Parts: sequence; structure tokens; C-alpha cells
Amino acid sequence: MPWWGWLIIGAILFASELLIVDAAFYLVFLGAAAIITGALVWLDLGIVVWAQWLIFGGLSLFTMVLFRRKLYDKLRGNIPDYKDGPGGDFIVPAEALEPGASCRQEFRGTTWTVVNRGDRVIESGIEAKIHSVDGLTLILK
Repeated sequence: MPWWGWLIIGAILFASELLIVDAAFYLVFLGAAAIITGALVWLDLGIVVWAQWLIFGGLSLFTMVLFRRKLYDKLRGNIPDYKDGPGGDFIVPAEALEPGASCRQEFRGTTWTVVNRGDRVIESGIEAKIHSVDGLTLILK
């Protein structure tokens, strides 16, 4: 394949990732590998077509495995103050919960099973902190 073909493929992959589809940075690394392969072909090192594809595949895998997660996390991963789920929120139980007891409670528009895994009674009408979530079970302590 001519060197400019690799550059066009690389540009299309970059543009696809940045403008059309969010592929979690995979297309960025495929595009970078295509551009690097095009640059190597442009240097006229006598690389045959099957070796060009081998270089492209190897560079793609190498860069994705070593750099994609780090770059993706750096650019998009750690969103400050983002909470996943109701863990850490507060709930007011509708009935008193003895240690180990459970009840059904509506919270955020759905019905949950609420379990007291602490060592003290949680009185009804008093705010309790949700320690963790296990499926559709809110665990209070």
C-alpha cells in the first residue's frame, strides 16, 4: 500500500474517534499506528505489503496495551464528585431495624431491601447512612 494510503486511513480513524463515534480511544491508537506505518513506508525502507500490515497490527496492539488505559483515564476517567450508586447517601427507615433485620423501603423511585448490618437498632424516622449496596439491597450500619 502506498504511504499516503496509510496516512488517509490514519486520518479517517482519528476523525471517526474524535467526531463520529466514542470508541474509548481504540480508534485513536489504530489511527496512530496507521500514520506511523505510513511514515515508515514513506522512508522507502523497502517494506513489503504483508510486513506493512504486520507493523500496523503490532503497533496497534502494543500502543493499546501499554498506553490506552492510562491516557483514557487521564482524559476522561476520574470525574471529580461523581458518585456511582447510592452508597454514602442517607435514608430514613420507615420502621425500626434490629441488627440483622431487613425491610422493604422505597428510595429514589424504586423499592429496595434495607438491611441493618450494624450492632445497634436503627430507629424509624431517624436518618441512617447507606454503607454499601449489594444488588437491590441497601446495607446500613
